[in-house]
Amino acid sequence: MPRDILIIGAGEAGRMVAAEVTAHPELDLRVLGFLDDDPLLAGAEIEGLPVLGGTGDLVRVAEERRPDEAIIAIPSAPGPLIRRLLRLCREARLAFKLVPGIREIIKGEASFHQVRPVNPEDLLGRETVDLQEEPLRGLLGGRRVLVTGAGGSIGSEICRQVARHGPAKLMLLGRGENSIFEIENELRETHPRMDIESVIADIRDRRRMLHLGRELRPEIVYHAAAHKHVPFMERFPQEAFVNNVHGTGSVIALAKEAGAERMVMLSTDKAVDPRGVMGASKRLAELLVLRANGEGDTRFLSVRFGNVLASRGSVVPLFLKQIERGGPVTVTDAEATRFFMTIKEASMLVVQASALGEGGEVFILNMGESIPILELARSLILLSGYEPEAEIPIEFTGLRPGEKLHEKLMTRSEAEVSEMGEQLMILRPALPENLDLDATLERLEKMAREERAEELSRELLDLAGRLGDVL
Repeated sequence: MPRDILIIGAGEAGRMVAAEVTAHPELDLRVLGFLDDDPLLAGAEIEGLPVLGGTGDLVRVAEERRPDEAIIAIPSAPGPLIRRLLRLCREARLAFKLVPGIREIIKGEASFHQVRPVNPEDLLGRETVDLQEEPLRGLLGGRRVLVTGAGGSIGSEICRQVARHGPAKLMLLGRGENSIFEIENELRETHPRMDIESVIADIRDRRRMLHLGRELRPEIVYHAAAHKHVPFMERFPQEAFVNNVHGTGSVIALAKEAGAERMVMLSTDKAVDPRGVMGASKRLAELLVLRANGEGDTRFLSVRFGNVLASRGSVVPLFLKQIERGGPVTVTDAEATRFFMTIKEASMLVVQASALGEGGEVFILNMGESIPILELARSLILLSGYEPEAEIPIEFTGLRPGEKLHEKLMTRSEAEVSEMGEQLMILRPALPENLDLDATLERLEKMAREERAEELSRELLDLAGRLGDVL
């Protein structure tokens, strides 16, 4: 017996899937009809198949027609609609898959073989961003490129993106030997002729960074090494300062010593109006990068991220592990929202910024609307085949020290000096006039060196408040 499918969306993508199923009986599938919210299609027939109702009728239609599977064929569907359809499919006890996005359809005819399971990134409510590749070939081809934090989730993806554009040499710097070993082996398999050099080193060692600048002579530097876990940095402010601030200063020194053409630092939306130690440390790092620009020939710029889906230690892998264990899934606050992007988007944004940046900018990916964390948790539970709350409990733990209810991508003053493109926002901020950066860094470094953790934390939080007011 053929499997019966219900197509949600009677637009071009849905019709193409229906035509594909009809043209290929070997698929052993039968289309029962469409669901579509266009009132003009109510009761109509498309390609000889009935429009059985709107998306709100999914449960009723599933009970009446008994389909085996639903195909969501609305490539431009916003995140809330996708998440709503997942809930309805779950309520109807109906398996579901997704038709590829508009960009994939344009690249090649949509076929049933392209229909795939729903992935966490589909819950973003937008198509992932494909950035321009042409400027990258001229920037990276035949150049010496260094990536710090090369073994991390984003650092390793930056290495993959860079490798595609034929650098003369790709240098992988990190202090975790196992992760560097893994990305080196992967790149040697995928790019066997590429000149790859791994370097085990700590960015906090300024002397070592200066030596590597002279020895390796990178032309392009991507600085992805950082501590990012907010609660840990609240507990260990010395590490936040020494790694995120002093370490960034050391990489800046490396780039200057090497005579590099460009250096790009990875930052975070938590640096905007920072409320905690981690955000304050990354804001200070942004200021170091901003000040370094103009002190020599090297162009320095920053890229500001939201949360990166599926990166190590991020919320999606945590939720999935909790679901696999049977729960509970822990959410900080029912009202909390975050901006999300994929690892590929994050790495492409960094590489794109290095090609477009003239120096002194902060680049931000246009990530659309922020997503409620509770809604994301419920959708991931549905994706895993369970009923939220009933089968997998959700617990609210409260915001942890240093966390905000809602993140922002830029301050008001930054918005006044921004360029808003379709895919990228480019900020050209200025250094705060009333901040003596050298004196501040000297004072903080002394506290970190003397292990005065509580005093250092208070100073960073006070500084975070003042930076939020000024910028």
